[in-house]
Amino acid sequence: MRRVPDTLAQRLAPCLSCHGNTPAPGSGSPRDERRYFPRIAGKPAGYLYNQLQNFRAGRRQYPLMTWMVTPLSSAYLHEIADYFAAEHLPAPVLDRATLPAAELERGRELVTHGDAALRVPACVACHGERLSGALPAVPGLLGLPRDYINAQFGAWRNGTRRAHAPDCMATIAGRLSLPDVAAISAWLASEPLPPDARPAPTVTRPLPLACGSIPGGA
Repeated sequence: MRRVPDTLAQRLAPCLSCHGNTPAPGSGSPRDERRYFPRIAGKPAGYLYNQLQNFRAGRRQYPLMTWMVTPLSSAYLHEIADYFAAEHLPAPVLDRATLPAAELERGRELVTHGDAALRVPACVACHGERLSGALPAVPGLLGLPRDYINAQFGAWRNGTRRAHAPDCMATIAGRLSLPDVAAISAWLASEPLPPDARPAPTVTRPLPLACGSIPGGA
């Protein structure tokens, strides 16, 4: 009988069944439900660690994730986060959005400029001009399935996804209408990743809102 090596990569291989690359459109893949799961390769380690902690503490609600991380130590969660942060896999191919051009333009405007009347800052103000995130804990927004982005806005709005206070994303989600959420998610999911999608070394300007999950953000 062949022995399976006891390595971190081997132990974390099952994670890829949900968090691996999204199948190409038209592939007929039975794993169509992957559109509800994020791609985590290359995300900042601080962000990934925060999310693992949030599942363990009940600030995020997804029974399978909670069951998997509850018995794990904080040190092991750091190892998991560091492992996936170091992975830079090929970008998935996502379906292009089918919203009318005017709605996609509204999404682009919110992502790149925000809406002062709604007191909604631009996504790029925190997630970077390339939307690839920043170290140590700001995630990139490109390469995520549209349905996943929609679901996370919904979770922030109804309180099933929370973060360390002050929870800046819950505040922003509460200020956006459902059509605006749909426009943002459609535009983000339609944008290709830049050739080098690594997070920026640091957030380059002051955050527009206090964020308890980001060191110095609160």
